[in-house]
Amino acid sequence: MSVSKIAGLVLASASMVAGHGYVSGAVVDGTYYTGFLVDTYNYMSSVPENIGWAEKATDNGFVDGSSYSSSDIICHKDATPGAISAEVKAGGSVELQWTDWPESHHGPVITYLANCNGDCSSVDKTTLEFFKIDEGGLIDDSSVPGKWASDQLIAANNSRTVTIPSAIASGNYVLRHEIIGLHSAGNSNGAQNYPQCLNVKVTGGGSDKPSGTLGTALYKNTDPGILVNIYTSMSSYTIPGPALYTGASSGSGSGAATTAAATTAAATTAATSSVSAIPIASSSFSHPAYSRTKRPSHSATPSIPSISKPSATEAAPFGAPSDATVTDYATAQVTDQPAIQTVSAATVTAPGQSVQSAAPAADNESSAEATATTAAAVPVPTSSTSSSGSSSSGSSSTTTSTSDYSSYLSSLSADQLVSVIRSTLKWLVSDKKVHARDLSI
Repeated sequence: MSVSKIAGLVLASASMVAGHGYVSGAVVDGTYYTGFLVDTYNYMSSVPENIGWAEKATDNGFVDGSSYSSSDIICHKDATPGAISAEVKAGGSVELQWTDWPESHHGPVITYLANCNGDCSSVDKTTLEFFKIDEGGLIDDSSVPGKWASDQLIAANNSRTVTIPSAIASGNYVLRHEIIGLHSAGNSNGAQNYPQCLNVKVTGGGSDKPSGTLGTALYKNTDPGILVNIYTSMSSYTIPGPALYTGASSGSGSGAATTAAATTAAATTAATSSVSAIPIASSSFSHPAYSRTKRPSHSATPSIPSISKPSATEAAPFGAPSDATVTDYATAQVTDQPAIQTVSAATVTAPGQSVQSAAPAADNESSAEATATTAAAVPVPTSSTSSSGSSSSGSSSTTTSTSDYSSYLSSLSADQLVSVIRSTLKWLVSDKKVHARDLSI
């Protein structure tokens, strides 16, 4: 047996225990709608109304090539229509959210629409004619099994965003969204289809009424994009199904890097989309997808430790007067700002003038302090200059009277002292006289 076939069988076996996902909901033109929660709603006597088509694949399983002529391929096993529809403007976006997807299940991601020609909640699925509005296939095959649209979906927090064509006629449509796992597609009927359906109501559309294909005629188990060994190097990959609708925005349907730009744009939109509401039939119902944990972004930028506050047992610096308590200093200290914060230069003016600072305030400062541009208008002590050394050297040194500083600092209130300390620290950091990390106490 070849290595590729062994790999395919191993991954196929692993798929029996690995969690496969389903579309738990969608953000439609900025509004979140729950879908059919396969692992929850199938065990409830009363299911909240939702836009997803109910289906019986409680094992999160698949439909393979042996069932391409069966109605199960349309919207999954024993699927029945969703009770309500999500409204979307023609030209608007739909972000489809999967609960999970195993990385080993590489393959294309495809989305179709079919006009219900009436109410989608009672449509006969076998009469629906689907036209393709979005597709993504093989992105990069520089290292087998390659990078696929399914990998981009995972990277976009298990989601893909598609655009509803602006030219299609207004009306009620079934949106059919699907991932095809090709990890064992080198064998006959080895490809795994995971179709998911939602109801949408398109508004503000044009006049296009694209012809479509019955769900039971979308694929053959001998299609080049269905019967394929992804563990060998491929110069191109033909995405299964009918051609992409000409009014769609995701580009060509074949080639080594199909729809890469469109898919990248979709991933970006998915990461930044705004959710404005969660229409739910029952107020007591809680949808798990709304509390999904976002994947952390991977950044090469190392974290920089913050400047720590002094403890309450440490004495205030610079000879603080007796009325400036240690507790006041510790709690008002600005040194808990991150070291990476951008700080503008502070200018210390002549005695009697104010200390100007455009530096941003720390998180624990009030908005009034954050917007103030002038620190406490307190006098700055002057320094006394004395000459030393021989006349031949001509050298001189500048010294500051300790008693002047002590007298000056003793005259300040606690708030004024903190303001001077804050300005001094900002001045040190902003002009790169010292790195913020070095100010840790």
